[in-house]
Amino acid sequence: MPLMKSVRTGAVNEVDVVETERPAPGPRDALVRIRACGICGTDVTFLHMGGMPAQAHLGGEMLPVPLGHEPAGEVVEVGAEVSGLKVGDRVVVNPQDAPTGIIGCGGEYGGMSEYLLIENAEVGQSVAVFPDTVPFDVASLNEPMAVARHCVNRTEAGPTDKVVVFGAGPIGLGAAIWLKLRAVRHVVVADVIPSRLEKALAVGADAVINSAEEDVTSRLTELHGQSANALGQPRPGTDIYIDAAGAAAVFNTVVASAKWGAKLVMVAMQKKGSEIDLGGMLRSELTLVASQGYPTEIFEVTPELVEHQERFARLISHRVPLSDVERAFELALTPGAAEKVVVTLDE
Repeated sequence: MPLMKSVRTGAVNEVDVVETERPAPGPRDALVRIRACGICGTDVTFLHMGGMPAQAHLGGEMLPVPLGHEPAGEVVEVGAEVSGLKVGDRVVVNPQDAPTGIIGCGGEYGGMSEYLLIENAEVGQSVAVFPDTVPFDVASLNEPMAVARHCVNRTEAGPTDKVVVFGAGPIGLGAAIWLKLRAVRHVVVADVIPSRLEKALAVGADAVINSAEEDVTSRLTELHGQSANALGQPRPGTDIYIDAAGAAAVFNTVVASAKWGAKLVMVAMQKKGSEIDLGGMLRSELTLVASQGYPTEIFEVTPELVEHQERFARLISHRVPLSDVERAFELALTPGAAEKVVVTLDE
């Protein structure tokens, strides 16, 4: 049986590159040679834990996790019963469709491997084909951009809305791109890292706020005009707040700033924070909406990712070969060191 390299969790905050058997596709499967795979905050979480508990609800021994749920690659084998796919097709993957568990998130397979088995391969369900005009590294953004797209869909933002996105990481910047592509009136991005704010402007944000140096409420009032809450207290005219940062300070800022009828959509994994000011939410009749994953968006985004690939390509800050994957994860583990790291497997 031929072997392949695969990246999985090692000791806490470390990865191991191991040799495993290359999967053999059955009649309903396809085998994809992975050419690029992004690193996500979920991967970093697994590294912090040193894997995944053998029995998650009971704790116990930590098991290694095959990493990578943002892969793009090229089909190299197709089972006899698979239709719509052929050898040579370039594909992006739906990691949540694998019957043996979510790819790269506790399932049997990880996308940060030289080859990935696509079980029950079906175009539009488990994979989508993209043209050779799109680089593999940009195509690997398909999965996180589906997360960002679902968040924007949950906002129900329209052309007349004024929006602020907290957090200029890949999801926050992706949300800003989708908002502008749907012609939302004014989009602000807030972060504490100047280089990320520069990138936000580069991908189409109308304005940025350095929340480490500026008063967010005052700046939003300048940008979006003045409104009020139920008590008539002055508040910015911002219609929609997006939390792509996951910090307690963001939630508290939104509650303190929200006008009557504003909406907060949370897409970031929330870190442990302070108590929620329910009274503040009541005074603004603030609607809180959670956004998780991509129930329908995983391949809805693919055509627009292709069409606007130059804009999305700006999200990638580092491209690191598999031979140097430890450095790739070191970047991802270091706060502020990178925006989006993509591991390439072209060698």
